[in-house]
Amino acid sequence: MKSRNAVLIFSACLAVLLGGCATDSPSVTSSAQAQQAVRLADRNWDAFNKTELEALINAHGKASPNYDPAKPAYAVFDWDNTMVFLDIEEATLIYQLENLRYGATPAQMDAALRKDVPKGNFGKDYNNAAGQPLNIDLVVPDAIESYTWLYNNYKGLKGTKSLAEVKQSPHYMNFITKVRYLYDAIGGTFDVSVSYPWVLYQFAGMTEKDVRQLVQETADWQLKQPVEKVKWTSPASLPGKAGVVSISWKNGLRLVPEMQDLFVALRQAGIDIWICSASFVDVVKEISSNPKFGYNALPERVIAMELERDAAGRIQVDFRYGYDQTQGKGKTRALERFVVPKYGYGPILVAGDSEGDQNMMQDFADIKTVLIINRIRGSDIGKMSKLAVEQYGKPGAKFLLQGRDDNTGLFLKSQASVPLGAKESKLTR
Repeated sequence: MKSRNAVLIFSACLAVLLGGCATDSPSVTSSAQAQQAVRLADRNWDAFNKTELEALINAHGKASPNYDPAKPAYAVFDWDNTMVFLDIEEATLIYQLENLRYGATPAQMDAALRKDVPKGNFGKDYNNAAGQPLNIDLVVPDAIESYTWLYNNYKGLKGTKSLAEVKQSPHYMNFITKVRYLYDAIGGTFDVSVSYPWVLYQFAGMTEKDVRQLVQETADWQLKQPVEKVKWTSPASLPGKAGVVSISWKNGLRLVPEMQDLFVALRQAGIDIWICSASFVDVVKEISSNPKFGYNALPERVIAMELERDAAGRIQVDFRYGYDQTQGKGKTRALERFVVPKYGYGPILVAGDSEGDQNMMQDFADIKTVLIINRIRGSDIGKMSKLAVEQYGKPGAKFLLQGRDDNTGLFLKSQASVPLGAKESKLTR
């Protein structure tokens, strides 16, 4: 009798587990769902944002009775200044310059620095120290003259001198300053369709392995740097055609624990994660998928900027033919081409921080929640930020605004952000 009862009990339990028969105890199902409900760690989330994100995840993930693993919901994230504090592409450029990590010949470098840049003068904010307007034909010859010297002398290229030795030459500071100056001058003067691919061409002659190693070293280095502004000035002893120029930027890239937690929660809930970035694809793949950085994203789910490669996999000074630039409307087009057809529907969550993300935040009817990292921006992203302020505290709010402190790189338990160098927080522009 005992044996027969044991068999009956086992069979009943198996049937419930397999969903093959009904049970008169509704608490079995609700208990299982409760165990699957996802909660985010408190950390520095704004409390309302945390509650709304948890509600979204549990409404569309495994905790929902309507969850279908064959048709999972998915979320899309920008990378720079969304998943990390600051910009991994920009940080990689600095590390590349400081350590002369190049695969380009002087001729390739000349082509890379000029690629698709208009001949007109840069904006007046980019005049040289003497107040003279500059353009690509004045700055590039100076950079190439110095790069040629470095190429022929540095042992990491074609020479015999150590990095410490070549750093003693004014050609070193002249090259790195004028290239970094060009990045800002081009970006601040011309359309992003020119400036966004331009910085990627610095990888000319490198392979994916080279780039990913470079990014790993960049992140390791940046995480040890203080969060601060850094300024470079080209040497007066090598004025060249452009004269003396100065440039400054924010240093101190940081990982974001709250966003790492969000990735974990989405995975636990069976919601797919995609990344759509305006940085180079190999750069984003490395920092998002390397376990040491804590995001553990799938590299095959990274949609980002692409360049042509030769038969040996070496990167060329050409944007990949037939591909959209993954900025602005191009992000929407890339998602419509590579992601939406896999599912048959759009994302439920889109996260970003800037004007380059605003299209993908608006263009999909299936979006339930838009998470904005508050950089106190204008344009449509600024309008969305104001909507987030208006919707704050209301259940089902579509727009969420998450504050951070630019002096530390940390999230704040607020919608408002503190700009670098400031002590007071600000909500919107």
